[in-house]
Amino acid sequence: MCRSIKQLRQPDRSPTDEEIEAAALQFVRKVSGYRKPSRANEAAFNQAVADVATATRHLLQQVTQT
Repeated sequence: MCRSIKQLRQPDRSPTDEEIEAAALQFVRKVSGYRKPSRANEAAFNQAVADVATATRHLLQQVTQT
């Protein structure tokens, strides 16, 4: 996987929104193959970043509660 995506789950602190968004952006870039999408694909790209960030927040909330 992309080496620039760092592990977000830390024992001493929760990740910031900026860290989650950056990881989501890197993931979508890697999967889509776009560093910056065309205008035609920009809405789908941005929605994917938001969806991945939401899923990441949900995952981290669930795994830290157990």
